[in-house]
Amino acid sequence: MQSNLFTSVLLPLALAIVMLGMGLSLVPDDFRRITRAPKAVAVGTVCQVLLLPLIGALITLVVPMQPAIAVGLIVLAVCPGGPSSNLITYLAQGDVALSVTLTAVSSILTVFTIPIFTNIALQYFLGQSAAIELPIGQTMLQIFLITLLPIAIGMLIRDRFPVTAKRLEQHMGRIAIGLLALIIALLLVREGSKLPGFIVQVGIGVLLLNLAATAVGFLAGKLFGLSLAQQICIAIEVGIQNGTLAIAITAGLLNNPDMAVPAAVYSLLMYVTGFGAILYGRKISPASIR
Repeated sequence: MQSNLFTSVLLPLALAIVMLGMGLSLVPDDFRRITRAPKAVAVGTVCQVLLLPLIGALITLVVPMQPAIAVGLIVLAVCPGGPSSNLITYLAQGDVALSVTLTAVSSILTVFTIPIFTNIALQYFLGQSAAIELPIGQTMLQIFLITLLPIAIGMLIRDRFPVTAKRLEQHMGRIAIGLLALIIALLLVREGSKLPGFIVQVGIGVLLLNLAATAVGFLAGKLFGLSLAQQICIAIEVGIQNGTLAIAITAGLLNNPDMAVPAAVYSLLMYVTGFGAILYGRKISPASIR
């Protein structure tokens, strides 16, 4: 499972287009609100960086799987959220500004936590260790180009050309759903022949990780009295991981394709369950997509 033209070019480009549309729905006050009430950022970050790896570790102990597969699941669990979580939050009528903030914060923190948790997993399951150093500059540049820059452009268009922005925003929801459906279709075409074997190996573990993480994020938001939009956002942000990064670490840095299997299955599954999150979010939220 290696990255290719789809994962390195087409998928980021599609997500960047969606981020541009999100920017049309945001104003600076959305982000100022988060800085004035940072509890939601703290709750989401703790769930993402600490609770999610614990959930992944528990699943590897409960669900029978090969040691290499178990390491791959741990690597997936310690990866941050990505632009896909921002897209799904947007479509599910969650707090988009909070989602973007959590993605940025978790991406910075996991540059340091991924090597720690991955080496613990390697030692426990395989009795070995590896020197893993994520390129901080490259990671932050990717976040900037795919997420922050398109959103900033969208916000600038809204500020300078409000009438045009409003007209474009009316169509972005349908465009985003169309792009999401295209992403799923291309992933199925790309990995369809391998999917049955992958699901047999890690289907239960990956599904449990996705559902348990989503549930923990939602319940944590409810426990700390966050708004419904923030609860939806944290549930999705914790439940949707950066599968592409997990593949890059396992198949690339660790040079072990078997470890990449959980991320491969997850990269398909998260969009399917993401549709469920979108339907649920739109059902329980009284607001329309902003």
